[in-house]
Amino acid sequence: MLEPSLLQQALEFRRARDWEQFHSPLNLAVSISVEAGELLEQFQWQLSPDASIDASRRNAIEQEIADVALLLSYLAHDLGIDIDRAVERKLVVNAERYPIDRSKGSAKKYTDLSG
Repeated sequence: MLEPSLLQQALEFRRARDWEQFHSPLNLAVSISVEAGELLEQFQWQLSPDASIDASRRNAIEQEIADVALLLSYLAHDLGIDIDRAVERKLVVNAERYPIDRSKGSAKKYTDLSG
């Protein structure tokens, strides 16, 4: 997710503040959910899905995306999970669950796609 040098910067930032003590997997997972909720809040009460986003709101969205990315990177690092590899594996699983001929143009969950 984060390139190695940026991940090292983030880890050093955390280390310098002695925040690892607060970053248990549970606390990081909870924080990811909280930050994702704050990202979602930026779209709350939006009148249409394609409404324009002004510069101020775009900045707020960027900040929330960065919070989610940082926390997810900490969690993956601490658990020894290679995010890129995990995504590659998930794409293989999703390709099996969502074959193009049954899923193209459909928002159905794989368990609801007819075979």
